[in-house]
Amino acid sequence: MKGRIFTSLFALPFAGVGVWMLWLVSSSLMDAWEMRDWLPAEAQVISAGYTTSSGDDSDTYEAYAQYRYYWNGQTFTGDRVSIGSGGDNIGDYQTETGNRLRAAQQSGRPITVYVNPEQPSEAIVNRDLRWSMVGFKSIFVLVFGGVGFGLLFAALRAPKAKDVTLPRYADQPWLLNDKWQTDTIRSDSKAAMWGAWVFAAIWNLVSAPLPFVLFDEVTNKQNYIALVGLLFPLVGIGLLWWAISRTLEWRRFGPAPLTMDPFPGAIGGHVGGAIDLNLPFDPQARFQLTLTNLYSYESGSGKNRSRKEKAKWQDKLVAHAQPSSSGTRLTFRFDVPGELDESDAQQEDKSYHLWRLNLKADLAGPDIDRDYEIPVYATAAESRWVSAHAARNARSEQNRIDDAAVIKAVDIRSGAGGREIFYPMGRNLGSSLGGFIIGGIFASIGGFLMVHEGHLIFGGIFGLVGSTIAIASLYMMFNSLEVAQDGLSIKTTRRILGIPVKRRSMRRNSFVKFSRNSSMQSRSGNKHVMYYSISAVDHQGAEMTIGEGFKGDNEADAAIRMLSRELRLTPEEAPGARDVQGPNEDVLAADS
Repeated sequence: MKGRIFTSLFALPFAGVGVWMLWLVSSSLMDAWEMRDWLPAEAQVISAGYTTSSGDDSDTYEAYAQYRYYWNGQTFTGDRVSIGSGGDNIGDYQTETGNRLRAAQQSGRPITVYVNPEQPSEAIVNRDLRWSMVGFKSIFVLVFGGVGFGLLFAALRAPKAKDVTLPRYADQPWLLNDKWQTDTIRSDSKAAMWGAWVFAAIWNLVSAPLPFVLFDEVTNKQNYIALVGLLFPLVGIGLLWWAISRTLEWRRFGPAPLTMDPFPGAIGGHVGGAIDLNLPFDPQARFQLTLTNLYSYESGSGKNRSRKEKAKWQDKLVAHAQPSSSGTRLTFRFDVPGELDESDAQQEDKSYHLWRLNLKADLAGPDIDRDYEIPVYATAAESRWVSAHAARNARSEQNRIDDAAVIKAVDIRSGAGGREIFYPMGRNLGSSLGGFIIGGIFASIGGFLMVHEGHLIFGGIFGLVGSTIAIASLYMMFNSLEVAQDGLSIKTTRRILGIPVKRRSMRRNSFVKFSRNSSMQSRSGNKHVMYYSISAVDHQGAEMTIGEGFKGDNEADAAIRMLSRELRLTPEEAPGARDVQGPNEDVLAADS
């Protein structure tokens, strides 16, 4: 109860800022729309300039003016300068406007104001929207409003606190989570669908008036730069399509509940069960399951705090599909090694562990992509009704997929002395290109901050981080690796843009084992991809990279099978040194 109250109190200021900013943006858009029909009039500036307000980090400016104008034989006095109110330091609009109006006052030159013909006492100097301010305030609407209302929603839906001292929670800690009371686990698809609709609705509510205002800006004022504002309704259309896609997915496949066997999933045993889909059975359809053990933690501090996830272990399987009364039933069984982290049922701490099962399939029409957060504990329990035969068939099917992916990623040739394996430039091109673009953006921001804003430390940090990411991405993009064996030795050659930069060799009779090393991770939403390199380890513990860039444990295992076969390497060649261990690595025996 206390947690919900605290969360609600914490969320209210964020929600309030979001609502306030939404009102300001909406008011500005409505004002601009109404002022299209206001008429020009000549006015004389009485006083003008701008005020400066000094804050802790920077100064803000606000243009002011008082002017006299005549309308239908009457004299009026106005002081409204532009749409919106308050000072800011977004660009130099405020100072330029204040100086321009002061110059008109000093020279006695008249200015043009726009008068409301229905209420002549209302006038304004500049009736054009400041798109930079609209964009700036819209960010506050989305960020603060999203955080505030998201936390309020979470607080309202939060389960009631349980007495953790009760014996049943000590013996069955997964019961602390209301979603894990039975062996039936629901996916997050329905909540994600409604979240997509809420987000799309808020965004489009803010951006909907923009096309009408932009039409007037472009057609009547030839202000073509205002077309940049079309990005907001275009993003809104994309968000609507996203919400519609989630809805079509839900309607096609239904709740798709997961029935676990065993319950909970077992570290040192099995994670298995069945998923029932409202989908006609198709023997050609292939459903991919990914099981991931994750560590969730908070990074940063203050307003820069964010939650991140790191994959600790991952495995993939092709589910066994069969017809059922509901349409299609998917059965599966993962063999989970010991010494992994158990699920944290309440997830209230700054850091916790969780297990996520993902179901994905590319089908004709809407595709399925479901996530299940499941309880997994160190019970060593085994599945009762997912047979070992079905599990072996699923593993064999997954191995065929992974073997094909590895063969596609490398170039295997017959050399003068034996087999040669090439890892060409441009492998994992998407990740490399994405990293280069992100690094380039960070480096550009850093350069701008240093050169134009004088922020040497802050800009230098941005520039250093961005340059490091960009250079590392270029290396990933343009390096290649050649591995060859001549019967006596294994030899590797590293090239950058085809130029050799590093050569290494290892005697085949000194080979002990393969080492599978996690080199990096990538994340898209809830999806994690772990990248592995493969090394050959000799009896002295020295490692030599003979494979890299493999996605996930499964591809890494397939790479080891390929390397063992093509290079004719087995750990049995030096059985006396099998216990050699390197730091932070998974050590695997090669298949005979």
